[in-house]
Amino acid sequence: MKKIRSSILCFVVLLLAAPVLRAQDLSKYRNFSLGMSLVELSNQVDLKPLQTKLIHKRPAVIQELTWWPRRSFGSSLQVDSVWQAFFTFYNGELYRILVTYDPEATKGLTAEDMVQAISAQYGTATRPDAQISFPTNELYRSTEKVIARWEDSQFSINLYRSRSLNFFALIMFSKRLDGQAEAAIADAVELERQEALQTEVARVKKESDNLQVVRQKNRKTFRP
Repeated sequence: MKKIRSSILCFVVLLLAAPVLRAQDLSKYRNFSLGMSLVELSNQVDLKPLQTKLIHKRPAVIQELTWWPRRSFGSSLQVDSVWQAFFTFYNGELYRILVTYDPEATKGLTAEDMVQAISAQYGTATRPDAQISFPTNELYRSTEKVIARWEDSQFSINLYRSRSLNFFALIMFSKRLDGQAEAAIADAVELERQEALQTEVARVKKESDNLQVVRQKNRKTFRP
């Protein structure tokens, strides 16, 4: 009898704990999962992988896909609170998600309102004195102050408010892949700098060589 009672108690505890465990899965945003492939995500948002922007191709392939949720203007259906989302891939694997929220959907909401709403999904937040950067997105070159953070050993989710555009946004990433991508991006920038320098040197040399050819020709034909 005691064993049956204990089994029932354990079952009830598991049932009660399950929603909490699901709510604290920091690898997911809605139906998207960090680590999913470009093809898988493209199928979900009804976009083709070819529409992905190539950020860097060496030493690792860094790509970014932009998605705007479909909107039913004039409809009685609830409008999606997401305005735009950027999905960034490292060698075809999703490692960063940047979600910007529609200013109309968050109008009047305070930072505390946003933290409370997101905490219902991801658990208790921390308030670090930290900045977040955007190494692949041209629209967000500056860093932003983190309002709240949800994280574990593998994933990090950060809420911030854009200083220049005045909207709330959420950025989440895989710590492992983000570290690898950050190193690859730094190497790619250096490679591109070196290649640009070599291209410029080659251009100057070619102009100089062409000028010498013209000079020699004109020396032979010039009549004072």
